[in-house]
Amino acid sequence: MVVHALRMESTDVFVVGAGPTGLVLALWLVRQGVRVRIIDRAAQPGTTSRAIAVVPRTLELYRQVGLAQTVIERGLQLAAVNLWIRAEPVAHVKLGEMAKGVSPYPFMLMFPQDEHEKLLIEWLEREGVRVERSTTLVGVEDRAADAVVRLRDAHGDVSECQAAFVAGCDGARSTVRETLQIPFAGGTYAHLFYVADVDAKGPLVNGELHIALDDADFLGLFPLAEKGRVRLIGTVREDAVARRDALRWTDVSASVLERLHIDVERVNWFSTYHVHHRVAARFREGRVFLLGDAAHVHSPVGGQGMNTGIGDAVNLAWKLAAVLHRQASPALLDTYEPERIAFARKLVKTTDRVFQFVTSAGTIARQVRTRVAPHVLATLLERPYTRRWAFRTVSQTRIAYRSSHLSEGSAGKVHAGDRLPWVQGADGHDNFEPLSSLAWQVHVHGEVVTAFRAQLEALRLELHVFPWQESAERAGLARNAAYLVRPDGYVGWADAETRSEHLVQYLRERSLLPEVLAHP
Repeated sequence: MVVHALRMESTDVFVVGAGPTGLVLALWLVRQGVRVRIIDRAAQPGTTSRAIAVVPRTLELYRQVGLAQTVIERGLQLAAVNLWIRAEPVAHVKLGEMAKGVSPYPFMLMFPQDEHEKLLIEWLEREGVRVERSTTLVGVEDRAADAVVRLRDAHGDVSECQAAFVAGCDGARSTVRETLQIPFAGGTYAHLFYVADVDAKGPLVNGELHIALDDADFLGLFPLAEKGRVRLIGTVREDAVARRDALRWTDVSASVLERLHIDVERVNWFSTYHVHHRVAARFREGRVFLLGDAAHVHSPVGGQGMNTGIGDAVNLAWKLAAVLHRQASPALLDTYEPERIAFARKLVKTTDRVFQFVTSAGTIARQVRTRVAPHVLATLLERPYTRRWAFRTVSQTRIAYRSSHLSEGSAGKVHAGDRLPWVQGADGHDNFEPLSSLAWQVHVHGEVVTAFRAQLEALRLELHVFPWQESAERAGLARNAAYLVRPDGYVGWADAETRSEHLVQYLRERSLLPEVLAHP
């Protein structure tokens, strides 16, 4: 083994881990003019995966970098979700009806993680960045002015790279997190689950999502874009669990499959896994950050895991870019952890409760799961408010940062920290189009007073004025109010009276646009 003392390379952000989280982080950074280097210990991208769902909020973020349409074309739009109890239909929910007026993407998208990663790699390579494969992180040193990572390549040679910041996106067994000795509290569920990519036939292979619960079994059927191909997630028979390393498709619990008349013709691949629920004690250590599974893991309920990691990546990317370009003080980075760790903890707690309910053993638990809860759920989903709340939760459009240091003010029903409400214009355009600039910008629905417009020009802030219409009012926006929108599409500051002095004060207190404010 040779240490190449002269191979001290440098970059702005060093990304460890080339899963969706690391790839999205790198892509957003490159699009904002940041130098990036990304490594992964694996020799090749993964060919199997459990993550499959892409939620509307992720598609909204992808739209900002021009990626959404390509993802949609390669995936399958999920129009409906079905719940089965003891092989009997209990609920049928059309997602389009639940999402009306909420998002430009009123559906869940089925797009397997392995295919997802390949697409992200393609786009990143177009930007001139290649994933360095078979490269392992040996150590990371956080220094006052920078960070230094030590790497080992496929030949066993060690080199170093100097970076302004390091992002640990290297999964649940994160070397970055372990190196920093950050606690990863939580636990592991007792049940052993399987995931299988199969070709199948039957009435449920109809392009819709099906969740089936029995007294002892659980099954999730997720449709894929290729006709007849589905992803199955279920429980392994208890008598076979002890042989985990030697398990095959014949060891799965097949009773639900048989009762639902799902005929598996071919198993493309099959694997087993335990479900974990953990959150790192902190998401940052100086110049080093944790994202995705390196920071939080939880049950697959709602398909939230991969999407949450992507949300971490976007949240951190624009903040790193702003600091590196001196458009904000380093204090801006202090907002990453409180904004994202709060959601991670809530998500783990929520999915834990649901998962425990779905998988709990015992007579009473089974009775509640198969007799009481389904009818209560079906009744609730008949109500428009409940359906809308459910969609906003699963779609991640409800995520908000109202308590963040970056959030101040409100106008109408919209508070600073909320995701910018989506408004479809009568001309076919919408208020999300300007977000592709990845820059701070002000939105006004109605009219803008001359003095406020002049102040925005002096601050070099984009101004987008939209005609007032009923759809804006339904979305909760106030007429003629000003909404300062962050690069990730969340409202930072809101004022119904468009007071320019308040906007300047907001920017000064948070050290945003310091060079502009220093030379008005």
